[in-house]
Amino acid sequence: MARRNLTTAAVAFAASAALLLTACGGSDDSSSDDIKGADSGSSSPSASVSASAASDADRPDIELPDSFQADFEGWTNSDPELQTALDDGKERLRASYAAIIDGDPEASYLAYYSDTSALSTGSAWVKGYKGLTIIGEVKAYDPEISYLGDAKSRATLFYCVDESKGFSKDLKTGETAGTPAGESPKVQYRTSLGKQANGVWKTLTVETEPGGC
Repeated sequence: MARRNLTTAAVAFAASAALLLTACGGSDDSSSDDIKGADSGSSSPSASVSASAASDADRPDIELPDSFQADFEGWTNSDPELQTALDDGKERLRASYAAIIDGDPEASYLAYYSDTSALSTGSAWVKGYKGLTIIGEVKAYDPEISYLGDAKSRATLFYCVDESKGFSKDLKTGETAGTPAGESPKVQYRTSLGKQANGVWKTLTVETEPGGC
């Protein structure tokens, strides 16, 4: 499935390095935990309160056509809050696919799960498929999620996507194309998420590394 690089500006590279260290069990820099609008209190909300906030959020219903399937394997976590973050991270990826199929880089459902930087990245990805749609099947697997800082209002989410059975299709000619020759169909996504007041975990930044899985 044809792709473009999701890597954002140079600041994202620095952020990614910090995220990678966190995801791999490296030390945390507490100063990096402060984000605008985040809960800076020392105690995290109880699971029941958090679940209630999440259930009150008006999440969009994202549907993918029968011609394209996105399968998610192992997207579970014993921590209820991290499970919500996993679910919202998954929906952000599904929203990206739906926006490509709908040909809408400004799709409201993509914006719902994306903060400013991630929305810019996602919109650029969708624009790269102008005149195309996507068909076939992709598999998202091996998710690794962890809190970033003690406030538990930010998290890192790394996962892999196998696009070997996914294809782009020209809307005019019907011609299909898979992953370009010499490029791995397995891509690692490196994302960061921030918890919103309504309990939704928005994706803040996105990077990809073809062959990183």
